[in-house]
Amino acid sequence: MSKSTPFAREDVMQAYLDSLLQSPEDPADVTANTARLLEQATADIVAREPVAAPVEEVDVAAPVVEEIEESIASAEAIVVPQEPVTHRPIQNLLENRFQALFFEVAGLTLAVPLVTLGGIHRMEKVGGLIGKPKWFKGVMLHREQKINVVDTAMWVMPEKYDQNLAETLNYQYLIMLGDSLWGLASDKLVNTVTLTKDEVKWREAGGKRPWLAGMVKERMCALIDVYQLIAMLNNGLGSNDQTP
Repeated sequence: MSKSTPFAREDVMQAYLDSLLQSPEDPADVTANTARLLEQATADIVAREPVAAPVEEVDVAAPVVEEIEESIASAEAIVVPQEPVTHRPIQNLLENRFQALFFEVAGLTLAVPLVTLGGIHRMEKVGGLIGKPKWFKGVMLHREQKINVVDTAMWVMPEKYDQNLAETLNYQYLIMLGDSLWGLASDKLVNTVTLTKDEVKWREAGGKRPWLAGMVKERMCALIDVYQLIAMLNNGLGSNDQTP
């Protein structure tokens, strides 16, 4: 397992993702539970010898990136209002069978429905801006467009983010969110997979973390609600912040 991976065991990753899906009344419970899981994961990394990565988790070369982009272009986009709504979960907008792009950030696998993806760009020079949240990595100029780059590791798991983790990140791709100018920095693209709604453990209605649509059961992977995420980013909110 790569040295940048904060999750060394599948059961630890599942417990971590399960904890994100829950919405306890006391926010301190979330923080304490997450800290415990991350501490357990970090200790497990030290104790284990490196192991080979799963076969499906391979780096995607340029030709495959082009293939994914073609899939995105051919996918039928979901029609949504100009401003992302915060009361319609992505579960209600997707067909029963849908494709999702899987990608990695600091060893954590995330997924986005293909129909909500705006494209994939290679990471280029990013210029920082003063007065922005810590997770705002900066602006990347792409074909005369200024793209807002999110430090995804810092945004998704701020409780784990420290200098050591920051030094191991190797952001190579930018996952564009819908028609917005927001992009999630990614270490590695994994693949695209056709899923059914039954394969996802959907987030409970209401509560916190509206960006987290659910967890793909067999792959222990967080499925992102792109429109809810865009709304949070537009409001300068972090992953654990309450929406307006």
